[in-house]
Amino acid sequence: MVDVYAAPQQTRAANSLRTLAGISTAHWVSHFHMFVLPMLFPFLKEKLGVGYIDLGFALTVFAVISGLTQAPIGYLADHIGARKILLMGLALGGFALIMLGLYLSYTCLIASAVLLGLANSVYHPADYAILSAHMDEARMGRAFSIHTFAGFLGGAVAPAIVAALAGTIGGNNTLIVTGAAGPLVALLIVALRTPDAHRVDHNTKGAGPSRQNIVTPALMVLTLFFALLNLSSSGINNFSVVALMSGYGTAFTTANIALTVFLGGSAVGVLAGGFLADRTRHHGQVASVCFGINAAIVLVVALMTLPPVALTMAMALAGFLGGVITPSRDMLVRNAVPRGAAGRAFGIVSTGFNVGGIISPLLFGWIMDQSLPRWVFGASAIFMALTVVLGFITDRKPQDSSAEAGAKLAHS
Repeated sequence: MVDVYAAPQQTRAANSLRTLAGISTAHWVSHFHMFVLPMLFPFLKEKLGVGYIDLGFALTVFAVISGLTQAPIGYLADHIGARKILLMGLALGGFALIMLGLYLSYTCLIASAVLLGLANSVYHPADYAILSAHMDEARMGRAFSIHTFAGFLGGAVAPAIVAALAGTIGGNNTLIVTGAAGPLVALLIVALRTPDAHRVDHNTKGAGPSRQNIVTPALMVLTLFFALLNLSSSGINNFSVVALMSGYGTAFTTANIALTVFLGGSAVGVLAGGFLADRTRHHGQVASVCFGINAAIVLVVALMTLPPVALTMAMALAGFLGGVITPSRDMLVRNAVPRGAAGRAFGIVSTGFNVGGIISPLLFGWIMDQSLPRWVFGASAIFMALTVVLGFITDRKPQDSSAEAGAKLAHS
């Protein structure tokens, strides 16, 4: 006897897999492009005849533009289509690097930073809107985790790829080749027939963008939650090596290994967190428990001078727990707003993440200038403790995020 339901289910699964592959590849490009300019700083400094503070200003411009445009891009994604916005972001980011490679000047560097910041603001609102609409509800956490892992992977391989390209084809051509990844992946998404966020074909009748006001106290708390998440991790990401060397007498190799296992543990934790997110509705509690343990570990690192093996193990566990909460973090946002508003929601909360990214270098740089390297870890532990409190506050029941809620919204 032929199972009449098997073929549609298999088709839906194949479509979901294609969608996840396309969106995750786009997220890989977003993180890869973020590292291209910093990796080429020695080349840019020599060719442009500028100082590192001038190059650093370009990164500040990137961060500010990305932070200011996240929320508006989220509204556009919900109203004109997340897929269109994503394709434009990929093309714009690629154009920014290709332009700089063809017309290398400091003016073009700043213009490129502006365009890269605008392109970067596209990915979270558009990606999460599409994934929220088309992934199987029972596997949503794992879909989010794979998407995040792809971004981590893009950042992880960028230094090696950019260095290899610069050493073989030169800096200008490296900018052009890395930029080409944007439009090429845009073409891949078109070829994969990645759907738009509003084209929902299972269990709902395609609810369009919600007209409800989503700027609620819950979403504002989540925005602060995202800012604290960035503050709690970016200090370790950017300053742990110099802090360990100057404040603990840790060898350069050991300090770099500690950071490497922290970042590697985060990537593994993201994948593990996807399975956990699919098996619980208490995503805020997951985040709070993981960050509570994390705060204790990082506080131990701040207060004690650990031997190399213990330091490496502590940093690996801290990174793993930080990664575990990422899919639950994303599920908290998805569950806080009605169907059709994911683009706006992730645009707004990602603004908090960008604000944390703007504050963090200044704060932790000031801490290091005050010769207080242990406070790199101490301040991170404090931010983690504050995140624990907000995690419990944000742990609320999903609101109109399920297929049933979408159908109810369509009939109202």
